[in-house]
Amino acid sequence: MSLPILYRKRIIPDECIALKDDEILYIDDEIIVTKWNVLNPRTDFTHGYSCYFLSKNIKVSKFLKEDGSLHYWYCDIIEYSYDTNTNSYTFTDLLADVIIYPDGKLRVVDLDEIAVALERKLLSERELEVALRTLDSLLNMIYEGDFDYLKSKVEQFEN
Repeated sequence: MSLPILYRKRIIPDECIALKDDEILYIDDEIIVTKWNVLNPRTDFTHGYSCYFLSKNIKVSKFLKEDGSLHYWYCDIIEYSYDTNTNSYTFTDLLADVIIYPDGKLRVVDLDEIAVALERKLLSERELEVALRTLDSLLNMIYEGDFDYLKSKVEQFEN
């Protein structure tokens, strides 16, 4: 079977783009691991690796600087759908994100976007529930020291 096509769907701004340059390094029923370069040139990081944890609604990405050093870990709260006809996954970003810096500091971001999306009726009540429950679960994993497991799934596929 050929590798699937991956799409990133954002609510704010409203867009859905094919991640045509992302290289799928591994795929099974639980995870998809990719290697990628930034879509738009940046000075703070240039490339990285991501692991989509399908049953957890989490994408964990390792953002790397040009020299290969860690910029930070970025965790997206996501939902996905799979289309058998087109062999494609669409990953919807549910807005809330967690950034973990190399020094261990943690930052939860984009919660204001959830409020905007609710106000504009861009996010359903069910999507809000998934986002909040998943964010809580992810934060508990981080606080309890279980984030290393998520990181290891990304790092085992680094070249």
